[in-house]
Amino acid sequence: MIMSSHLWTKFLPVSISAAIFASMILCAPQLDAQQATDSNLEVFGKVYKCKSGPWGDLQYYYIYLEAPERLMENFPMPNTITKWTFPGTTVVNLKSLFNKAELSQALQDYLLDPKHMVNQEGAITVFPPLPDLTAMTSKQRTVIYKELAKSDLNEFHSNPVLITSGSVDQWLGGSRLNMELIEIIRKFTYIRGNVLAFSDLSAVLNYVRSDAEARDFFKTMTRTRSLILRMELKKTSDIKMITRYWAGQNRNKDIEPILTSSLETEGIEKMDVIHLLPSLARRFIFCYPPTELAIMGRMPDCHWTSLNFFNYKPKEYYLDTRLATTHVLENYVKVDPPYHFGDVLMFLTSEGNAIHSCNYIADDIVYTKNGENMVSPWVLMKISDVLRIYSNESKTAIQGFRLNGSST
Repeated sequence: MIMSSHLWTKFLPVSISAAIFASMILCAPQLDAQQATDSNLEVFGKVYKCKSGPWGDLQYYYIYLEAPERLMENFPMPNTITKWTFPGTTVVNLKSLFNKAELSQALQDYLLDPKHMVNQEGAITVFPPLPDLTAMTSKQRTVIYKELAKSDLNEFHSNPVLITSGSVDQWLGGSRLNMELIEIIRKFTYIRGNVLAFSDLSAVLNYVRSDAEARDFFKTMTRTRSLILRMELKKTSDIKMITRYWAGQNRNKDIEPILTSSLETEGIEKMDVIHLLPSLARRFIFCYPPTELAIMGRMPDCHWTSLNFFNYKPKEYYLDTRLATTHVLENYVKVDPPYHFGDVLMFLTSEGNAIHSCNYIADDIVYTKNGENMVSPWVLMKISDVLRIYSNESKTAIQGFRLNGSST
């Protein structure tokens, strides 16, 4: 079976060539996570309305997805001993980092004691004691974990669990975890760029009381927030305009009977927008990737997802970044807002790398897969939430692309 190296390679960006996109970023609207709409004010358990537009009258609410047991059985739980590995550094540099994080002198003396560290193969590894690790503040974690995130040797720091709601209570609400363990998890959260993060799975495993609780904790850490998007059906709705919008310039055909039939059915006031998505997106939305999708040697990523949006059968060669880039250059045109249904939104770094892509749905909602792995589901998200995930601490620009022949 082919799968990612570990469970939490969760937001691994697959970069499209910087050279090709370097000129595009100059024209892209410059947005960063702090300028984006703050959806943290929106909470689980309430229904919200979208802005009016050609997509009809839409409303949404938040849900949480969790990886199924069939996937969790494939991944071993991590060791309960926490280690920090710093490649290419020196004891002097570590001392400077620990001072910057304002770690206590006693903890620094312990970590930097040669008897408590491993210095080999060009990397220094230290082992913070559990009581000291638990006592660290969020600000201290932010400083230390930013450095740890630079190396894949620290798998849960380079690819942490990201809590896009900004609230541990919302993220873990309704889970099987007891309140004592939830409070411990809250203590270990920190800010990574512009989003709340959690990396200390190994440490928290020391606080579970049974094997069953450990497995519940491990499974709960795969929780991912998504949206349920519904259309309000009204007799006054402009059905022709709505049909044109969701048809995606005739690439998503035959949706008019669904709309008209639902509108004419007594007692039906709302319809889930999942029924208006193209067939492939409709098949995968809210699901975790089945193992058979790994047959090509890689799991579907964001670019595979966005470029296959209107396809009935996926084109697997989009997993090749070079071929995906060529396809965009030859078959898409660059577009600015307002975007159309199905437009590909590229998230570009200041260097011009396309680190993420997703499909525009309506208002400020997109269809996205945030990572190339088995525990990253296909979801609907607010653009601002996606932007926070991929901005980290650098500015990220969003550029729209539309299939040739779809620009009108």
